[in-house]
Amino acid sequence: METTLGQSKVSLFIKRIVYTFLSGLLILLIPACSKDSETITNTEGKAHLTVRMTDAPGAYDAVMIDLQRVEILVEGGEIIEMNTNTGIYNLLEFTNGLDTLIATTELDTCTISQIRLILGENNSVVVDSISYPLSTPSASQSGLKLQVHQKFEAGISYNILLDFDANQSIVAKGNGGYLLKPVIRTINTAVSGAISGSITPAGLMAAITATIDTISYSTAANENGYFMIKGLPAGSYNVTITPELPLFAITINGVAVTVGEVTNIGITGF
Repeated sequence: METTLGQSKVSLFIKRIVYTFLSGLLILLIPACSKDSETITNTEGKAHLTVRMTDAPGAYDAVMIDLQRVEILVEGGEIIEMNTNTGIYNLLEFTNGLDTLIATTELDTCTISQIRLILGENNSVVVDSISYPLSTPSASQSGLKLQVHQKFEAGISYNILLDFDANQSIVAKGNGGYLLKPVIRTINTAVSGAISGSITPAGLMAAITATIDTISYSTAANENGYFMIKGLPAGSYNVTITPELPLFAITINGVAVTVGEVTNIGITGF
């Protein structure tokens, strides 16, 4: 979960996981699919796809996203609309390990080339208790597109977690308004782990970054000092905790991440 805001009042330190929604994300998905037009009650022999959404603590009071539809594009051009939980979501309610179910579907074995989020017009960001509309140039027409070329096999359940980077997705315009350019990382929960922990004193604002090789993933501690970084490939990470105040950063080396497990690094005090 990573971030950018563009106004001086929003801390640049809250950078998070480096993930990108419009530039190609790795998703667990599937070869030319079809979906019955009637409601499927017998799922035997079908691939079950669940899509959930999460976020990380951000430098806003609220980030409201108007979700209208979730679609998948099958290789060959067929568009399948998922069973979508439509509504306006405050992304900042789903942070540090929390997420929410946004769509499900049943599929025959098939290959998916794209997932699309179709947004409505009621998107907004709240900064210092003031709500500003978020303009979305093309999202409501063609959708927010995630390029994928993965295979779903019948009889297997797939869980996709969309990590919506609220801070990096919002761009301040010169006229004082805000533009929504979604940046989303797609997490395959079946082949990833997580790092969690907490800092003290609670309420201290701090950025937490987990680095492996040249790739970094990051988040921010919440008001209780807790943090979690999801969707980490297995490996050994260096975790750096950087407080907003002029205090020294603390780095914990060699934090092991195992698929399907949460590695708790305990409490870090300042």
